Amino acid sequence: MNDVSPNTPAIDLPSALPPEEIDRLTDAIVAALKTVYDPEIPADIYELGLIYKVDVDDDRNVAIDMTLTAPGCPVAGEMPGWVENAVASVPGVQAVKVAMVFDPPWDQSRMSDEARVALDMW
Repeated sequence: MNDVSPNTPAIDLPSALPPEEIDRLTDAIVAALKTVYDPEIPADIYELGLIYKVDVDDDRNVAIDMTLTAPGCPVAGEMPGWVENAVASVPGVQAVKVAMVFDPPWDQSRMSDEARVALDMW
């Protein structure tokens, strides 16, 4: 697992892939995640810190652990599908599985500076 700051998800990529492929997949997966927005918050789920972990195996299957800003979020049933569809559109990704987790619970400290600016939370 990569060492990352608390508000950056761990993106685990296998060493069996060439470094340039790891870089391409990482950039493309992050870009795909940034296309998914919580409809009640004007910031993407990546910058909000809702993505906890991304694993890519040797066959380019992607497993994602994500959370919600609150367990009772009205789109809780839909958002994992949005994430799955976004990441599945990345060239080279074979399959995507999204797991909803609530431990640790999300809090505002997980948001990036970009999300704080978008939400005027300084």
